[in-house]
Amino acid sequence: MDRKVKFEETISRGYACQGGYFVLGSAMLDGECVPGTQVKIPLKTMNRHGLIAGATGTGKTKTLQIIAEQLSDNGVPTLLMDIKGDLSGIAHQGSFNKHVEKRHQCMGVPWEAKGCPVEFLSLSEEKGVRLRATIIEFGPVLLSRILGLNDTQSGVVSLAFKYCDDHGIPLIDIKDFKKVLQYLSNEGKDEIREEYGAISSTSVSTIMRKIIEIEQQGADQFFGEESFNVEDLCRTNLDGKGMVSIIRLTDIQDRPKLFSTFMLSLLAEIYNTFPEVGDAVKPKLVLFIDEAHLIFNEASKALLTQIETVVRLIRSKGVGVFFCTQTPTDVPGTVLAQLGLKVQHALRAFTPKDRQMIMKTAENYPSSEFYNVPELLTSLGTGEAMVTALDEKGRPTPLAAVLLRSPNSRMDILTSSEIDDIIKNSKLVPYYNREVDRDSAFEILGRKIENLKRDEDRQSSKTGTGTGRGKTRGGKKPAPSVLKEISKNPMARQIGRTLITELTRGLFGVLGGKRR
Repeated sequence: MDRKVKFEETISRGYACQGGYFVLGSAMLDGECVPGTQVKIPLKTMNRHGLIAGATGTGKTKTLQIIAEQLSDNGVPTLLMDIKGDLSGIAHQGSFNKHVEKRHQCMGVPWEAKGCPVEFLSLSEEKGVRLRATIIEFGPVLLSRILGLNDTQSGVVSLAFKYCDDHGIPLIDIKDFKKVLQYLSNEGKDEIREEYGAISSTSVSTIMRKIIEIEQQGADQFFGEESFNVEDLCRTNLDGKGMVSIIRLTDIQDRPKLFSTFMLSLLAEIYNTFPEVGDAVKPKLVLFIDEAHLIFNEASKALLTQIETVVRLIRSKGVGVFFCTQTPTDVPGTVLAQLGLKVQHALRAFTPKDRQMIMKTAENYPSSEFYNVPELLTSLGTGEAMVTALDEKGRPTPLAAVLLRSPNSRMDILTSSEIDDIIKNSKLVPYYNREVDRDSAFEILGRKIENLKRDEDRQSSKTGTGTGRGKTRGGKKPAPSVLKEISKNPMARQIGRTLITELTRGLFGVLGGKRR
């Protein structure tokens, strides 16, 4: 049989679809597009997760854009984590030109200029719907993981949550949690000793330092109300198109703790709240994590464990997770083994280490009688990729070099005014961006501490043992000095050392400069 005919039959049979699907592009042989060999991806397999990999500038982000567009057209909502800030163009229609015309004529796929319904989200001061979660929703286990606590310290966190739950004290934001720890380690230590047991002031001091660390990366903006409802990620517009939710993350690349906090919260909330749907005809939601190598390089062990667990189990919730990164080896092997759709763009071999990486990457893809996989990896052009997927019965498809379709939406970013227009018309911004600070642990325990101090003062005045007057009549010992009392408290000593350090830095002109 002629090699080209055999290739056409192999691809046509391997990528045939009876149910819902979208066309990713057309297969290529010997560097040329072969008409009639459309690479179709079944919608029902998009909850089996995926990988989009390749060197910088080979078209990974545009492939992500293409897939998100096709899912939106088929009524599937998506969540895009936009670290580089170049995905906003999906909201507006693209431009037709001779290159787009030639590409789509070759693959026999019509091209239509159109955008997708978009909602911009933000973890920080970026424009968009504010994403928040309360401390109580995060829970003691995930909070302990993100803080990197040991078993003893995690036990203190669990005790704090238990105390608040038993006494009906809301835990909403960071200042609430700090106030609870302060109370339990000082004024409330006698109250909790009998029922919950004593807690170590050293453990509390360590937890406080860990909290300050994530506070400095913006976690105080993330924890609070209004808490984001993940069901709002699963919306469609009036035309039945899936909403494309874009989280703008350009300003948190150097704050991995904040991103880890968000990822843990989001994945846990989706897994815990979405119902089991089994193998549905199309997914309920698909998540795309762009520049995923930045996440895995900086991720805490807790985040990696959570991602591995979610990728293994969340498929049955109708949710797919796609990682966009440079090489498959950027993704942990336990996660990589769960990914059904793999789109591999070109890699470049400039050094011996690069060539070793290409050989390792080639091992992640099935062998093919039509391609020399390591050679193909270095010869793909921009907008071309190696693809392997799952067919409708969950079987791996043949490896195909694919000429990818062009995005229907804009391949450039939106202007600031265009982003403002979308945010102005958002139905979620007015609800989630309002400031809410209801009566919670900070206020409740603050009042309790004040009442205890007043009771102590009244008791002292009745017994004539007031402080601050030196030696009392009757030969009684003078009241202890404030500094001496502070020196007995480990947490106060730590705060004192911090204040002295900061004052010293100020005196020597360090605070005004950039810290290394």
